[in-house]
Amino acid sequence: MTRAVDDLDEDVEETLTASRALVGIIARSLAEVLEDVTLPQYRVLVVLCAEGPLRSGVLAERLGIHQSTLTRTADRLVAQGLIRRDPSLESRREILVDLTDAGRHLVVRTLRQRSQDLREVLERVPAKDRKKIRAGFRAFAGAAGEPEADHLLTLGVS
Repeated sequence: MTRAVDDLDEDVEETLTASRALVGIIARSLAEVLEDVTLPQYRVLVVLCAEGPLRSGVLAERLGIHQSTLTRTADRLVAQGLIRRDPSLESRREILVDLTDAGRHLVVRTLRQRSQDLREVLERVPAKDRKKIRAGFRAFAGAAGEPEADHLLTLGVS
């Protein structure tokens, strides 16, 4: 093996290790919320939190799910008091889906916890190394063609 291949293999292993650490942080931030909602339900809440009220057809499209699946999911979220459905002001035939205050609080609380967990990890890293981490993540995201944060909403990752 050449040196470049050896380095690439090591880079892959280190990236996998870092990705497991990040997934662990994400999983911990979701653990509490997943006691109240399923991951597909949480995805609905995240999209609505980021985009505001949406017609149910548009929301289903954003989530990549069938309209009937969204209807069943929305029924459960309405029953839990996390979203509401209101007739559109433009057309009473159209239904807008939006978060309630409780639904918004659930998403914001989860994202704040994730940010706090990341902050605690990064505080243990010397500032000069944090700059390297930031540059490395930026380069990795660019090479991966990583979408902007608002494009990750369908995964509930924001």
